Amino acid sequence: MKKIEAIIKPFKLDDVKEALQEVGLQGITVTEAKGFGRQKGHTELYRGAEYVVDFLPKVKLELVVDDAMLEKAIEAIQQAAHTGRIGDGKIFVMSVENAIRVRTGETGSDAI
Repeated sequence: MKKIEAIIKPFKLDDVKEALQEVGLQGITVTEAKGFGRQKGHTELYRGAEYVVDFLPKVKLELVVDDAMLEKAIEAIQQAAHTGRIGDGKIFVMSVENAIRVRTGETGSDAI
């Protein structure tokens, strides 16, 4: 099993969710986040004063998938989150040793 963490632009969340559902995945965790990468924020003008916005709004998605679904999930996220502009995000993949469904006690792939 693999855990996928994806940091994307907030307005792309619905597109990514639909793309994941189309490939047969369900069950994602979404967290509002703030951060910056290479773009390092931007400058804004408010009431005549200029200030720097260091942390940009982002959305962090987390999902655990069976190894067989990993490539489909990554491709779905990548295509749905892509705008071609700086700040599109990142996808991280980590190994998961075990998963346990609290309600039934199922473990491993059965739990996801």
